This record gives sequence, structure tokens and C-alpha cells, in this order.
Amino acid sequence: EAAKFAADERRLAGFDAMVGSSAALRKTIEQGMRVAQHRDVTVLIGGETGTGKELLARALHYHSPRAAAPFVEINCAALPETLLESELFGHEKGAFTGAIAAKPGLMELAHGGTVFLDEIGNLPLDLQPKLLRALEGREVRRVGGQQTRKVDIRVIGATHVDLKAAVARGEFREDLYYRLNVVNLVLPPLRERGDDVELLAKTFATRLARQYGLEVPVLSPQVLSALRMRAWPGNVRELRNAIERSLVLSPPGELELAEFPSEPQPAADNGVIPFPASIKAITRAAVQAMLKLVNNNKSEAARRLEISRPRLQRILDGQGDDDQVD
Repeated sequence: EAAKFAADERRLAGFDAMVGSSAALRKTIEQGMRVAQHRDVTVLIGGETGTGKELLARALHYHSPRAAAPFVEINCAALPETLLESELFGHEKGAFTGAIAAKPGLMELAHGGTVFLDEIGNLPLDLQPKLLRALEGREVRRVGGQQTRKVDIRVIGATHVDLKAAVARGEFREDLYYRLNVVNLVLPPLRERGDDVELLAKTFATRLARQYGLEVPVLSPQVLSALRMRAWPGNVRELRNAIERSLVLSPPGELELAEFPSEPQPAADNGVIPFPASIKAITRAAVQAMLKLVNNNKSEAARRLEISRPRLQRILDGQGDDDQVD
């Protein structure tokens, strides 16, 4: 049953599921196919939000000798810091208030398979040495426990943050960075993939029409031209969502340009960024302006500002960041 499931996932989430013919994407896929054959090689996937990092991680797993074992995803940005350690490593009964029973961590549950650490750049600093020890020794110790447990896992990390710059700012441990960055695979943004925009749009239109039981729409030259002209800051994910919206709102068999979401316009400089003002005030205003531009998507705002998401949050919280300049 596990082998059948792996075969189905390989078909749905394998390298063949990564639509595109651009040279940049094909290079990354070819590198990934070579890396996948080696069951223990650690991989760090880079790329902007929405470029398909999770899809690439799944492809690496389901084309590897570990394919029949679990693929366990941990989003380091989605879990509160107080829960993340317990989720990663597990906990023993009574380790903290509410720990009424022992619980294995996700790294234990992935034994034999792959752990995908998404948004690894948001991992709290105090957890980073614990993760490093787990990766070095391939063993974990539950919160509140004394015994270590061996785990046989491949680790794949993903981030939209420049981890090397985060290391320079003291926001990410240098030793953990080099432990994760054994093989670095980078997914190109959609704006650098040329005709892949048109290919992806047609693919999504066909798949979504079948999913909703609708007539497969025709993409007019005007629609295709407009799609190619857009910046797509949210990349493939944003394109898919735009196609889905237009599909359900347009007449059957069509995709009307008017039903696509309007493209966010850059905020005007006048009155948005105060000047002259303190560095702290200017920095906070810049963060707020960028958040407005990207519809309050903090991860995307951090990427465009070239800072980490925790630093962005500190600026918003008014904790001060004057002395750190990227």
C-alpha cells in the first residue's frame, strides 16, 4: 500500500508535475532529479514566495529511495515559538502544563522518510542549536526527556529569505546554515520564466475547469498578453488563484480579463515615507507601506524588503531596529 501511495504521489507531485519549459526551471529540475537518487543528501531550496518550493520538496522525496516512507512537512513560520520545539522533537508526559501524555515529534514520525522544514529562515534562534544537534547526530530528545532517539531521515529546508544575509545580521546560525546548504536548489520567479506564464495559465485553466465541472475556457490573445505583462509577485500560486477567480466568474468557456484581480499599484512616495525623520520612523513607515502593497502578506513584504520575517515583526512592534542595516 505504501508503494502504491508513493507511485500515485510521484505522478501527482513529482518532477513531471512541475509545469514549465524555461531554461532556469529545467536546470533546477535536472539538478533535483540527480539529487533525489541519493537518500541522505540534505537540500536547501530557495526561491520567492509561491514559486513551488513544497512541490519540489515532494518531488525530491517521491523520486528517492525513501518514497514509500513518510513525507512530513513542518512550517517553521506557522507554528508559535512555544509549540515549535514540541512539534519538532516531541515531549514527555508532564514536560509542561497540558502535556498529559507523551507525544512523538514530527521528526520521529518521519523515520525512514523525509522532513521538510518550510520557511526555515523563521526558526527561532534558541531552537537552531537543537536542530543542528538533531541533524548532526540524526537523533532527537523530547522536551522534558533524557533519552535520545535515533531517526533515519533526509532533511529538506526551504526559505524565501537570504539565509547568508541573515547569518551576517546574527539572525541565523552560521553552522546551521552550512549544515543545511549541502545542495542548494533555487526556483526562479515567474517573471524570469518567459513563456511559462502562458503554459501555466492554460494548464491551470484546464485542470480547474475539470475540477469544477466547467467547460475548458479559451484564453484569448488579449488575456495571454495581459498575463505575460504582469509582475506576479506571488508567482505561480498567484497565477493559479487569478485563473481560478476568473474561471468561476466568467461566462462558460471564457476567461474574461475584467474578472482577473487588479494588480496592486505601488504606494506613492509622497506622504507615505516620512522624511526628514528618525531611522526608526522611516523604517517602520517603509514596512507599513510595503505591507499595504502586498495586501498584508508579511512573508512577501519581508522578501521584498530583504529582511527576515521576525525582524519585520520587531519593527512593527516598535521594538527598535535602528542599528541594523541590510
